[in-house]
Amino acid sequence: MKRFYKEAIAVPVDGGFAVHLDGRPVRTPAHALLTLPTAAMGDAVAAEWTAQGEEIDPRAMTATGFANAAIDQIAPNHGSFAAGIARYGEGDLLCYRADSPAPLVARQTVEWDPLLDWARDRYDIAFRVTTGILPVAQPDETIARLHAVVAALDPFLLAGLSTLVSIGGSLVCGLALVEGGFVPDTIWQATELDELWQAELWGEDDQAATHRAQRRAEFDSAVAFCRLAGR
Repeated sequence: MKRFYKEAIAVPVDGGFAVHLDGRPVRTPAHALLTLPTAAMGDAVAAEWTAQGEEIDPRAMTATGFANAAIDQIAPNHGSFAAGIARYGEGDLLCYRADSPAPLVARQTVEWDPLLDWARDRYDIAFRVTTGILPVAQPDETIARLHAVVAALDPFLLAGLSTLVSIGGSLVCGLALVEGGFVPDTIWQATELDELWQAELWGEDDQAATHRAQRRAEFDSAVAFCRLAGR
């Protein structure tokens, strides 16, 4: 789509902030008003529209994309969407450990145990940790508590959290970012631990490196959006 406006600005409206293009409000793909919950998010989305060249590239507008998803897809289906994210807690990456070699086992312990300890203290829950890939059932109280935590988040935070959890395969890691318990680099290293171990051991081809860089870009965009949403 060709650029059809000169100016993009964020303006206060009832319920938050809107982005206006030459005085006209932006709408989502489902034609809802793009109303954003924080001034920081409004400014970020307006900046994305300002940065467009002669042609509009939606792929370069990650905050706008997350906001559209929050309004069009998540808000009308908040309960089911939150439940889908919370289900990652039933098979969280951090609960499945290698039984060998010893250096990998030790590395998982060093990088993953602090995250599980944080979640135990933060939410007063317990985890069952196992080796191998056979599923282990988490305590019912843990599952219920994690579902309640995720369900309490607003659609904009859920939009960012969904990407974080799906990339890393860990609800605990996603919540640790949303709650500010750990810095992003620590979480990225934890979720990529097994892949990084293999790359260090055997090397990594260009295709795998490119794929990792793409995932990291998506991860960073989701982290940034959660911060714009107020976390």
